Amino acid sequence: MAGRTVRVRGLPTELAPDRMVDKLTIHFLRSRNGGGEIADLQLLPGDPPCALITFEAAQVAQRILEAKEHTLTVGGKKYPLEVTAHVVEPNPDEVEGGEGFL
Repeated sequence: MAGRTVRVRGLPTELAPDRMVDKLTIHFLRSRNGGGEIADLQLLPGDPPCALITFEAAQVAQRILEAKEHTLTVGGKKYPLEVTAHVVEPNPDEVEGGEGFL
């Protein structure tokens, strides 16, 4: 999934998780926002919470990252979103040839 996933921060905390998923899906599906088909969307708990969105095509993720601004509008309020590339750190136990470096 490398290159197809973005991390989204700045989510409104007052929305129920199912409504947040709906709002993010609609925003990131729209072509005017640079969006496209979504393969997976996960809300990650935390303070603050964030979302991981995996697109069907890496080109869509690239367009999303290149867009200057993403603003989610909910009930007349605007929430500026921070969108960054999601990079998975390799697990040292899964890296081939990981032994013998110490």
